[in-house]
Amino acid sequence: MAYHTLIYLFLFLPIALLAYQLTPQKKRWVTLVLSGYLFFWSISGKLVFYLIGTTLFTHYTGVWLSWMRLQRDAAISELSGEEQAVTKRQYKKKEKIILAAGVILLLSVLIYLKYYNFFVQNVNILLGSAGSSILLRSRELVLPIGISFYTLQAIGYMADVYWEKIPAQRHPGKLALFLGFFPQIMEGPISMYSQTAERLWEGAALQRENLSRGSVRILWGLFQKVLIADRLYLIVQGIFDNYENYHGVMIVVAAVAYTVQLYMEFSGCMDIIIGSGRMFGIILPENFRQPFISKSAAEFWRRWHITLGVWFKTYVFYPVSMSSLVKKWNKFGRAHLGKYATKLGISAFALFPVWLCNGLWHGVGWHYIFYGMYYFVILFCEIALEPVKNKCIEICHIKEDAFYVKILRILKTWVIIFVGELFFRANGLYAGLKMFQSMFHDFEFRRLWDGTLLTFGLDQADYGVVIIGCVIVAIVGMIKERNLLGDLGIWKLRLPVRWALYYGLIFAIVIFGAYGAGYQQVDMIYAGF
Repeated sequence: MAYHTLIYLFLFLPIALLAYQLTPQKKRWVTLVLSGYLFFWSISGKLVFYLIGTTLFTHYTGVWLSWMRLQRDAAISELSGEEQAVTKRQYKKKEKIILAAGVILLLSVLIYLKYYNFFVQNVNILLGSAGSSILLRSRELVLPIGISFYTLQAIGYMADVYWEKIPAQRHPGKLALFLGFFPQIMEGPISMYSQTAERLWEGAALQRENLSRGSVRILWGLFQKVLIADRLYLIVQGIFDNYENYHGVMIVVAAVAYTVQLYMEFSGCMDIIIGSGRMFGIILPENFRQPFISKSAAEFWRRWHITLGVWFKTYVFYPVSMSSLVKKWNKFGRAHLGKYATKLGISAFALFPVWLCNGLWHGVGWHYIFYGMYYFVILFCEIALEPVKNKCIEICHIKEDAFYVKILRILKTWVIIFVGELFFRANGLYAGLKMFQSMFHDFEFRRLWDGTLLTFGLDQADYGVVIIGCVIVAIVGMIKERNLLGDLGIWKLRLPVRWALYYGLIFAIVIFGAYGAGYQQVDMIYAGF
């Protein structure tokens, strides 16, 4: 039951809204929890017990941390001065052990289910190359839907309790609602507890404004998903699954087409998810902010999959940056190497685990690890070359805010993005390297108009829909970026204009949507992560 399917849009979501409204306010959280578990069960069956188990364990860990804090306060109330400091350090160490145990257990379940067979496969290759006859057995493991997303939310909750950003939640139902809110289960966005938990628990009545704004957001998401992303799926699958038959400009077409497909798919699904949440009065965090106008790779990742980036920055980057190892390097580097080398060392220490985890989080395969390391190298180089860039700008008297400079920087970032997504989508690292290599052979532009593009199940009208759709999305993006309609957005327009746009979206989805003869239902890409 994907978010863009008829059963979700015209059956599950309306019934959930109706049941929510008919339930007394104090019990609406129960309706939302049951809706979440029913949604989860409809996709993953009895694997819903993984979500329930994660919820109970996370709740217990938070309560344990809170109990340790009460014990600490009671212990130091009768002490003074240095004894208090010693006791606090002792209890802090115990709390750190509890947090580490909680994080390790949750990650162990995720790693086992997601990476066990990948580990076995690579160990067997090493054993075989060493001449050993011993082989490890792979296992048939099934991943619960959304495990990567709700695991990160659970870890974030435990860390926030440990850091005393939030109090531990005593009511397990409140935590179950936070981790099991059905619009978020499959693809995120990844929320912090402080962002959504209280609003979810309030059980406020449905409001006409929220219903209308949520509906429009869902329509906009469907526009991106079924008009653009699902069409591009055909050409992306055709080239990536048969990459040996293509080279030159066709590999570039595949990389660009997949990047656009991924964005329209993920951004469109996020709009459906955020719109679904808005109908209940829940403001979910935004996950995209016009990423293709980024002028650097670092800016791109501040605009793309925002909640994942914020999570890694909060729970990986900052803790590593403040670790004792980095502090020792900072002290040593400033004394012996200078500020520049010290900064590079700190950047490498902090960025490496972030991008290794980013690659591993996205999927199983060396090409995902390569993808993470690719951006680690790119971002590290941006930091390392910043003084050189600034010096060149000064010598050449270049105005950084000049239009042509911005365009060149955006185009440079596009190249970085397209190459990265080529490896991300490739059927393995070897396939990605071969496709990258073949991109530079027999680069014939005539392939763009000699009929090759018509061999993937798309005709000229389909490409026209994709191009016009992308132009519309780009225009809407620029309006948002420049805030031309203010905070009210489309609701600032006159009523006839708004309704004309609503009907335009509806008719475009119904008439030009990629379904029916010649098309197959395309699963959500990020649901597999």
